[in-house]
Amino acid sequence: NVLKLLLERYFHIYYRIILDYEKGGQQRTKSIDLLDLTPECDVNEVLSEIRRVEPLITASRAEQVKILIQRLQDKLSKPDNRKFYLFKALQAHILPLTNVAFNKSGSSFITGSYDRTCKIWDTASGEELQTLEGHRNVVYAIAFNNPYGDKIATGSFDKTCRLWSTETGKCFHTFRGHTAEIVCLAFNPQSTLVATGSMDTTAKLWDVESGEEVYTLVVSISIFLPTVQSICFTLSVDYSPPFVPPLPSIFYSPTAVVHTLIGHRGEISSVNFNWDSSLIVTASMDKTCKVWDADGGQCLATLIGHDDEVLDVCFNYTGQLIATASADGTSRVFNAQTHECVCKLEGHEGEISKVCFNPQGTCVLTASADKTARVWSVSSGSCLQVLEGHTDEIFSCAFNYEGDTIITGSKDNTCRIWR
Repeated sequence: NVLKLLLERYFHIYYRIILDYEKGGQQRTKSIDLLDLTPECDVNEVLSEIRRVEPLITASRAEQVKILIQRLQDKLSKPDNRKFYLFKALQAHILPLTNVAFNKSGSSFITGSYDRTCKIWDTASGEELQTLEGHRNVVYAIAFNNPYGDKIATGSFDKTCRLWSTETGKCFHTFRGHTAEIVCLAFNPQSTLVATGSMDTTAKLWDVESGEEVYTLVVSISIFLPTVQSICFTLSVDYSPPFVPPLPSIFYSPTAVVHTLIGHRGEISSVNFNWDSSLIVTASMDKTCKVWDADGGQCLATLIGHDDEVLDVCFNYTGQLIATASADGTSRVFNAQTHECVCKLEGHEGEISKVCFNPQGTCVLTASADKTARVWSVSSGSCLQVLEGHTDEIFSCAFNYEGDTIITGSKDNTCRIWR
């Protein structure tokens, strides 16, 4: 093997070293992920571990790798002093927004609304690109088929899901079969299946190419596993009738139950996998979150501290941190391994319905009923910025892939682009 080149790359998600080498006359590439790298890490220990597992890093290359590690540490230690300003306030819909979502690159985003439409927007200009019309009730769940971004799925209270072309706005398929509102949906990573979850307590899998129903499961869906065609199902939070009794979270493959995750004492509002699908985190109306082992199905920890229902939960991109959002008006950040509370984010004057990390994992974004979104420092727990201007509750918020743009969607019928 001939090691031709060493590169450092910051993928906004985590740090990695790229090895470009030649073997048998062919160019090959290998990456070394540094998920646990911090400014406090001992460089020599990190280097030793890399050399232990990677024979391409010979003694003659060790110093070069050491320099790369130090440069990555320097980047990590630099404070994130970005301040977001209001770039565009878009009178997006004639009725309140339900959700917002970016495509993979962040070049465009979509909004769903009570006005029965989904709209596609150009992030750079704020220009409306397409209006997806056809649903007969609230468009509640929306998603791009990332990383491709050429299709959009919309789930509606009209009990149908529609599949659309991002470029033309054409409706490819209307998926019919649910007997109650569709409240969540997701594409599988290959973009060959769409899963829909409904208040009829079923989830359905649909074939993207043919538009046919593939499978029906009894419960409702939250998110696809990142690496295989499996789904984590949970009862979605519902703020309107009909009342659905609390159900346990259930981890499914397309044809069989893998694990039933039993332990919560209230409805489950949100569920997420970490980056390698080894852990699952669930948020519940019982005021707690639980961390589960995805392979064995055991509960590893219960995250406590909130005084009211936990409405949202997420991992950061490296899976090392967990952020929670609660009706008690606070958000918390937990260490995903030790399960200790790293910081408590206090300042909102209303319930927090949405929380997410920036791709770098240095900041948390929260959306609240107090009409503001806030950006918080993970390291200190301090509020870095209050995003003000909406005139009603903010239901949804998101960072783009670069972490330099934020979208907020509100009950005031507008979405705002912050840059």
